[in-house]
Amino acid sequence: MAIDYALLMIFRFRDELREGEDVETALVETMTHAGRSVIVSGSTVAVGLLSMLVIPLPFIRSIGIGGLLIPTVSVITALTLLPALLATLGPRINSVRLLPKRLVDRGHPEDGPWGRWANFVMRHPGPVATAGFAIVAVLVFYGVQLNPSEAQAKDFPGKGDAINGRQVLADAHISPGVMKPFVVLVENNGNPKVIAAKVARVRGIDGVAEPPAWRKGPDSLVEAFPNADGAAKSTRGTIKRVRAELKGTNAALGGVAGEDRDFVAAVYSNFPYVLGFVVLLTFILLARAFRSIVLPIKAVVLNLISLLAAYGIIVFIFQDGHGSQAIWGVPATHAIIPWIPLMIFAFLYGLSMDYEVFMLTRMREIYDETGDTETAISLGLARTGKLVTSAALVLMFAFIVLSSSPGVDIKQFGIGLAAGIIFDATVIRTLLVPSVMKLFGDWNWWMPPFAAKALFVREPRVQEQPALDSA
Repeated sequence: MAIDYALLMIFRFRDELREGEDVETALVETMTHAGRSVIVSGSTVAVGLLSMLVIPLPFIRSIGIGGLLIPTVSVITALTLLPALLATLGPRINSVRLLPKRLVDRGHPEDGPWGRWANFVMRHPGPVATAGFAIVAVLVFYGVQLNPSEAQAKDFPGKGDAINGRQVLADAHISPGVMKPFVVLVENNGNPKVIAAKVARVRGIDGVAEPPAWRKGPDSLVEAFPNADGAAKSTRGTIKRVRAELKGTNAALGGVAGEDRDFVAAVYSNFPYVLGFVVLLTFILLARAFRSIVLPIKAVVLNLISLLAAYGIIVFIFQDGHGSQAIWGVPATHAIIPWIPLMIFAFLYGLSMDYEVFMLTRMREIYDETGDTETAISLGLARTGKLVTSAALVLMFAFIVLSSSPGVDIKQFGIGLAAGIIFDATVIRTLLVPSVMKLFGDWNWWMPPFAAKALFVREPRVQEQPALDSA
């Protein structure tokens, strides 16, 4: 993120120098426009991480609180240290002796590849949008099949005594449920035999054990073995039926399988509140920044689509196993570790919104200057396309490094973020954002008076041109 913001500031500073401004004026313009974008971007990232505080799990909340340091430090550094360095370097920022002159960006971006691409999109917005949505539809199709759950024992990779023991159980046709048995705590001198008999009657239970040695004081334990792996979809129903059978007794269901289901329930039962919290705050921030209610709605919708596409990528690779074995030595897991989708949402939502802010801020600025929507979209894309892709590549490689970790969870997390970032910077930002904005036309800038008043938004004052003397 710090590199993202540094790139934004440096690109803008060099643009101003290219236009012939002196160092002081270039720095003032950079701070006025790019500095504002940095604050808005950092705020959207903070909102995504702040949403984790809604989840009633201490370790997720601690990650959210710690994660808030990321945008905070990055924004402070970009707005204090970096301007001082730019003022010190001045025009020397373009003096790169280690690179051939042809590799130093000195021309106008709108005359280069990004300018040509922007003009192409302006001429063919319909086909470009159709192509973008077609790609998105394929990944969203996989994304909605996401199964947040622990992998079943049979899908765990590896070798050694544990894996050999798993195979012995499978060869003996013993239920895989013995590897994650239900542990029932019977309290206050309850009768474990009665509880065991109740649990044994539940559909989906293959066996029950209540050894006399499993007593301590007034409490005792009963173990029940489901007929499927503790992470299997069918076991979820078995857990519900066992808890229903134990309702009203002095016994409660525990064990790893029950704990896993409670974890998923705790995370995803609150997810609608998390989503609503993030969407509302993001909408307010972007509506004030862009002085429009159409642009923030579009930004939020495309960000959620981008998130579903990122889920689709990890489902395709890890859950369905297309390439995971060949590249990372991980067979199809048929599930995604429960905390991974939440973490990807918290980080990717804010990071991808960065690129939206970078592009739309520049487009809004150009529209305020020219009053022409097509010019604003075309120039905005041309002048931020290289910035967005450069920043995305840096982040992508940083996250890909995580996939070298031996843990399957870190592999899923790293690849999900890396693929999501580069997908967002290419398909979403270079295909869908400009083409959809072109199709919307002047509706992009619509801000009804009641919304402007509620959000305390003021239109910029337009300076009147001095009248020419008739003489």
